[in-house]
Amino acid sequence: MSLKFVDNVKADVTSDIVYMMCPMHLLKLQEQVKELEDGQVLELLTDYDGALEDVPAWCEQTGNDFLGIDEAEDYYKIYIRKAANAAHA
Repeated sequence: MSLKFVDNVKADVTSDIVYMMCPMHLLKLQEQVKELEDGQVLELLTDYDGALEDVPAWCEQTGNDFLGIDEAEDYYKIYIRKAANAAHA
């Protein structure tokens, strides 16, 4: 999967997991997505490079929508939309 860079995405919820290492980024992502309503967008802030591959793969596995990545100076902003009927594994 190639990286998809975006900007100006409007998030409904932001989760700051900067400084969290694997596997915490996926555990926190799973927890946060469960709290969202279908169609809402989560902005995940992380400085963990592994998340650039892990999060899109997680979205593919669970059926949620990986919207893309925006790169800030010291961290990444990763955007995920909760899909209706998605498995929140």
